Amino acid sequence: MSLTKSLKPGGKHGLTSKEARDPIGYAVAALSRVAQSDLIDRIGLRKQAEQAVFTVTRNGFQTVTTASRTFAKAGKKGKPGVRVPAAAPKGVFDLTPTEDEQMLVDVVTEFADEVVRPAAADANETCTAPEDLLKASLEIGLPILGVPESLGGISEERSAMAGTLVAEALAKGDMGLAVAALAPGSVATAIGLWGTDAQQQTYLPAFTGDDVPAAALALTEPTVLFDVLSPGTTAERTDDGYVLNGVKSLVVRGAEAELLVVGAMLDGQPVLFLVESSADGLSVEGDPAMGIRAASLTKITLDGVVVPEDAVLGATDGTTYVECVRLARLAWCALAVGTGQAVLDYVTPYVKEREAFGEPIAHRQSVAFMVANIAIELQSMRLLTYKAAARAAAGKDFSREVALARNLCASKGMQIGLDGVQLLGGHGFVKEHPVERWYRDLRAVGVMEGSVLV
Repeated sequence: MSLTKSLKPGGKHGLTSKEARDPIGYAVAALSRVAQSDLIDRIGLRKQAEQAVFTVTRNGFQTVTTASRTFAKAGKKGKPGVRVPAAAPKGVFDLTPTEDEQMLVDVVTEFADEVVRPAAADANETCTAPEDLLKASLEIGLPILGVPESLGGISEERSAMAGTLVAEALAKGDMGLAVAALAPGSVATAIGLWGTDAQQQTYLPAFTGDDVPAAALALTEPTVLFDVLSPGTTAERTDDGYVLNGVKSLVVRGAEAELLVVGAMLDGQPVLFLVESSADGLSVEGDPAMGIRAASLTKITLDGVVVPEDAVLGATDGTTYVECVRLARLAWCALAVGTGQAVLDYVTPYVKEREAFGEPIAHRQSVAFMVANIAIELQSMRLLTYKAAARAAAGKDFSREVALARNLCASKGMQIGLDGVQLLGGHGFVKEHPVERWYRDLRAVGVMEGSVLV
């Protein structure tokens, strides 16, 4: 039984009457139970024993995915799925998290500090997220944050704001591990937002149960200045479905993924397709990159992959695909904010303790100004990201806000990473300190889901 389903009203780890009515409170109680248990200590202290090292060359292996789950078809084809309403407007421009959202952030932050951060260096080297860490992330409810309550999740309204806060908090531990942990939830959220009744009844029970499948978005492609709104992957109609051909890169945990959301061009419009990893013609190879190496990045080739007619996720006029891209970019902005905060939190005490010429280097104006600039740019990144998330949650057009946030997070995030390395001097260049990894991770923001230059 999953952790959230085991909670009852009352008791040390139970639900108050308010939490029993409030899905966010329900999740917070579940998270609190994990935080108060020995799970964090047990995982944080456990060494990775004989972990299989992910390939460190682009062409290190090529195989069909190891996942083999078969999803039992259910629900009614063509019937619209469950849709959660937009968040109720506050009436004023206020980006302050609610009490329940703040409790959620506090617990995820503790998880990031005590579990994610200690595992980050080894995960970066092996290009693999620890299995225990991923299981723990499932126990604290990450995959069901965006799933409607009526389908086994905890979402009563659109959860872009809560998702943004969680992504930021996790990334303060490590961006690569945060991406690996959040990947299944991104697919579950997509199905919750745009899936038909049949798609929701077929796939979402797996995400709300005890054996959550690995899953990921597959939107990025290995082309120069890739335009995500015009993918090279194609979908051709057949009498009973579609045939997909193309290559997707930087797919998170692709070797173990059991379900993918693939973007492809259909009749001149970008469309999303649900593709099970057991499909013939789908192969995977390692694709480790400069950053977010702990996310087990892969390249996926679709060579005549046949999917049924009901594999289309959302509308075929491009609107669903565009919204998916914008939400994905919003998530990357949140990850950039979290990693930027990690840089600031690390360099601030360092420059106060590091001495040169008989005094802390923080007394040097150039150093103090550099740290101050990190704080200024980080806060601007956070505010733009929160504004975009708030508009998305309210069901408003957030295209302008997410574009501004992504542009700022891509450029200033990179600058924050660069300044972090510079402030540590020679220490910033060696792996003994995490800032070099954060610098590499922050580069992903302007590349994933399409180049920021396009």
